Amino acid sequence: MIEEIDIRNLGVIGSATLPLGAGFTALTGETGAGKTMVVTALGLLLGDRADASAIRQGSDRAVVDGRWLVRADSDVVERVRDAGGELDDAGEGRAELLISRTIAAEGRSRASVGGRSAPAGLLAELADRLVVVHGQSEQIRLRSAAAQREALDRFAGGHLAEPLENYQTAYRRWLANREELDRLTAERDIRAAEAAELRGSVAEIEVVAPQPGEQEELDTRARRLTNAEELRVAAAQAHELLSSDALDDGRDVAALLDQARRLLDRVADLDPELSALAETVGNVAFLAADAATELASYASGFDADSARELDAVNQRISELAVLVRRYGPTLDDAIRYLGTASARLLELDTDEDRIESLNADVQADELVVGELAETLSVVRGSAGARLAEAVSAELSALAMPDAQLLVDVRGREEFTINGRDSVQLLLQPHPGAEPRPLGRGASGGELSRIMLAIEVVLAASDPVPTFVFDEVDAGVGGAAAIEIGRRLARLAESAQVIVVTHLAQVAAFANNHLRVEKDTTGAVTASSVRRLTPEERVAEMARLLSGLPDSETGLAHARELLALAGA
Repeated sequence: MIEEIDIRNLGVIGSATLPLGAGFTALTGETGAGKTMVVTALGLLLGDRADASAIRQGSDRAVVDGRWLVRADSDVVERVRDAGGELDDAGEGRAELLISRTIAAEGRSRASVGGRSAPAGLLAELADRLVVVHGQSEQIRLRSAAAQREALDRFAGGHLAEPLENYQTAYRRWLANREELDRLTAERDIRAAEAAELRGSVAEIEVVAPQPGEQEELDTRARRLTNAEELRVAAAQAHELLSSDALDDGRDVAALLDQARRLLDRVADLDPELSALAETVGNVAFLAADAATELASYASGFDADSARELDAVNQRISELAVLVRRYGPTLDDAIRYLGTASARLLELDTDEDRIESLNADVQADELVVGELAETLSVVRGSAGARLAEAVSAELSALAMPDAQLLVDVRGREEFTINGRDSVQLLLQPHPGAEPRPLGRGASGGELSRIMLAIEVVLAASDPVPTFVFDEVDAGVGGAAAIEIGRRLARLAESAQVIVVTHLAQVAAFANNHLRVEKDTTGAVTASSVRRLTPEERVAEMARLLSGLPDSETGLAHARELLALAGA
């Protein structure tokens, strides 16, 4: 329920506060006073597109603030908190929600929900749960097949909700499987060619069987084998210097080191420092001996087979180079490609099995979807008959006693997310007349009454917190207008009802009467909104009836209307 709306610098409204609250609020005022701007302001709070041209002349921005009371356990509260907003505790199991919208002169729009900046899309999402707005554009919307089906589904309520959910689950699964089946079938040749190419690549890499780090290891071996003679000579000469009679006196390095160690050992007891040096020389002697042995082994490793080994290494390097060129830029990339290609090939090789499985699933799901769609049709057909009867009874009370609303539910060939039913509301203006679609069989005034009758009936099975009607009484007068007022008052027993009207017969049934007033004393017309006292309300009703707020006849008629309405 909307508690209050505050408007600043929107259209002709300079500053206005609308105290709303529960029940039936009527909003009246002279032509051009700004009643439409009130509906525009509410639309901005509900996510409508912002238009900088709506900013009041001479102002740099327009601001609309709204204060709602919502159930503390409602999904609205949960959604606002999910978006980062906060709500105040209003007591009695209710929470207070603040929504704000600002339009800047340069065209930018900013919204906040619960004190937190929010996109306009969130406002629209909340609007679907908070308010139903009916205006001339909504009457046009009522003529569309989708809107008529939605109205019937709302009336069917819980009887339709579960079978519709089951149907939509099966329909989405059926549609997804069918799309995948069509794709696999259409791409069969392309995927087969891809599989053949991948199979060749995988075979090529598997034959070579590259190993991580192998290329670096081969490069090292190739370099060693290419320079084998130079390496052998260097090792042999070093060995000769360490362990042969290379010195002039016929002793080698190892012998000299051993002699030096013995000399030091003889006097080691005389000085501990010299003892340590003797040990060091001994270690060097052992190292020299080991080095000589290893050099001899290294030099002997180069034999006549080194050339053949080099050929084998170069051959292997060449094989790996081919893989790098095709699947590189590195050997590791080629090894990774083998893994991904193998996985993709496994997927492609199961296409036929997948197509066969999908064929079976699609056929089975199509039967399920058909059966569930038939269930929806039965439920909608039954609900349509009840809706037609209830709305027709309301139309009789709305000065359309001979009119009958018919709900035509018929099947179509194709399935949709909502079933395969085509729903059409038909109006039979009098017995014997050919029922015609609302778009061609109802005037604007009749559409207003049909729309109101439908909302009154729907409110019993699908309550909405707030209804806003923008001149729902257009094209209506006399007794029909009084009945519209009565129906709006009845609707206000279970929901908040806000009505922009120019008919006293409708405003008389409101428990809260607001008047939009314009002031032309300045250079620019300014409007404000004021709640009327009982006496002011009588004068406003007289103005609506006769155009003269102080006409005795008009005042008497106004009091009579208010008495009729029980105000």
